[in-house]
Amino acid sequence: MLSKLDRLAYRSQHFGIAINATIAQEAVRIVTRMKRPEIDKAMFATLDQRLKALYARDLQNVDDGLYPKSLLFDFPLRQFARAFPKLLRDTPRVLARMRSKNYKDIPVVDKERFPAYYRRNFHWQTDGYFSEHSAEVYELGVELLFRGTANVMRRQIIPPITRFARDQGGSSGMKILDVACGTGPTLHQLAVTHPQARLYGVDLSPAYVKTARKRLEDAPDLTLAVENAEHLPYADGWFDVVTSTYLFHELPRNARRNVMRELFRVCRPGGLVVIQDSAQLSESASLEAALRGFPAEFHEPFYADYLGDDLAGMLEAVGFVDTETEAQMVAKVVTARKPGGTTLA
Repeated sequence: MLSKLDRLAYRSQHFGIAINATIAQEAVRIVTRMKRPEIDKAMFATLDQRLKALYARDLQNVDDGLYPKSLLFDFPLRQFARAFPKLLRDTPRVLARMRSKNYKDIPVVDKERFPAYYRRNFHWQTDGYFSEHSAEVYELGVELLFRGTANVMRRQIIPPITRFARDQGGSSGMKILDVACGTGPTLHQLAVTHPQARLYGVDLSPAYVKTARKRLEDAPDLTLAVENAEHLPYADGWFDVVTSTYLFHELPRNARRNVMRELFRVCRPGGLVVIQDSAQLSESASLEAALRGFPAEFHEPFYADYLGDDLAGMLEAVGFVDTETEAQMVAKVVTARKPGGTTLA
């Protein structure tokens, strides 16, 4: 059980992160003269309630042994300290891109290798997902956007995996695939929680995978590959668990379904899929105004369609069963099982 001191340290940490993130956001708004999004009292109350519930769930998960206490304080300060000056220096370029709506300002890339929907600078970021610079500053940008809650939300995929592992007699030898692993934050948390599992990660960005390799060099059993999630290079039923965080809102509708079919194919009978992504209208209708306003500031071309394209429904459409959805702040976690056997492969 967490001590009172642990809980105080946790609250202090997140209060400090939230204050600094708010200052950074407001400074950008002053410089860019961007309007602050309008949030009515009811929505603000809902967001505040969800934030408190997220923190409470995070602490309870540790008390329940679903992941270790160390993850509560696993905030990469050194990594972010190195990234912050680079992010700051790059801000004028991002703002210029935002003002001109220049979403195609990216390096020259192989059009055969990278699909059209991917060849853009999501969030107006420099180089899109195609450079080491982008890989270095991306996580910090996300944490600032979500005021220090991005990793908290991200690790909420772990409890269903831990419960699944317990049902299977442990995670030793369990094969877990993280689809769109980015620079490896989810895989890092999984490696800390389940060091005996065999971890795999794929991402379409060579630069992000390169950064992930450096970050995860101490992971006991890890394989990373640069691959398109629409065509995964693995045998049918190879994985016990398949995860994905914050991928589907950046895909067009047809690509979402292609990826879902691939998740089903590579998951073994009786296996588990866990997806975390942005909230949707199906479970977060009270946040509709805020959700619909999000792509107005950030280049998220497929987000409006994603809001009404329920993840649980997509999972069921490709064959998964026992879907469950849990709202978490401005995100959601959706779990499902593939019909069939229940023992480890």
